[in-house]
Amino acid sequence: MTLTEPARPNEGGKPAFLPSDVDPTVFDEAFLRQLERLLLLMRAPVRGGLKGGRRSVKRGQSVEFADYRDYSLGDDLRQLDWNVYARLERLFVKLFVEEEDVTVTFLVDASASMTSGTPPKLLFAKRAAAALGYIGLASEDRVAVSVLGGRTARRRPALRGSGRVFRLLSNLSAIAPADGSTDLLATARRAAAMLTGRGVLVLISDLLDPNAERVIRELAGTSAELIILHVLSPDELDPKLEGDVRLVDSETGDGIDVTIDLATIDAYKARLAAWQAGFAELAAKRRASYVPVSSDVPLAELVFAELRRRRVIG
Repeated sequence: MTLTEPARPNEGGKPAFLPSDVDPTVFDEAFLRQLERLLLLMRAPVRGGLKGGRRSVKRGQSVEFADYRDYSLGDDLRQLDWNVYARLERLFVKLFVEEEDVTVTFLVDASASMTSGTPPKLLFAKRAAAALGYIGLASEDRVAVSVLGGRTARRRPALRGSGRVFRLLSNLSAIAPADGSTDLLATARRAAAMLTGRGVLVLISDLLDPNAERVIRELAGTSAELIILHVLSPDELDPKLEGDVRLVDSETGDGIDVTIDLATIDAYKARLAAWQAGFAELAAKRRASYVPVSSDVPLAELVFAELRRRRVIG
């Protein structure tokens, strides 16, 4: 079954969508039921345009009581609390939590460097966006995907409701790696310009770009709450190279000859750790969530262990 092919529902009525060359235990019915109980967390209440599944800073109509305020002329008499009036002989109006919608936008880095690794980083990015996107759809959030490639960002129309999961999968399946080099900063700026209102912004990238720090700063400066999934392949985290090799840039084609020994590997890992620590520090200063992850990590571990531990979802 391919990523875009609609699956037949299981006996429980839930679709079991199995992307091609994905571990078949990832998107089975039980996994979907677990995802439906989760929510992408936000640090602050939101102001949305339409009613949805998020708490708003406004007060309105819902089933969840929030507070009281003094009655004012013209208030709806149906919201008066007569029990309180009987005790205090004062009129109070009941306030309820207003629930409004949020847009969760996934920025998927489709630069040529994302095709490297086993499994490829771009495939992992699609899987992660599919799982987190389903959480958003099941929570009645709006879910949108923007593809970062070349010098532009291609945004798909926002979706809402768990019934649109196959459209989300189709959008993700259609993502192809960009030809040539990608300007991550220019594409991220283009994607940020298309954001409307507050929401959640999930950047999934290997951040192999000289302007990666500026990308984080500018995305964190939007009205959305930023989550960064920093995806690297196992070979990038723990290279198995030795001897004389030629390293070639996947985007520019430029190469460099190096001799790799134990000292070279140790120096590489030290610089890699410092590089990731720099991103983590920058994200913390900008009130963003930074999650480094290997492309071979099972999705269940990413979602139910790592992201919950970091309070990205709950």
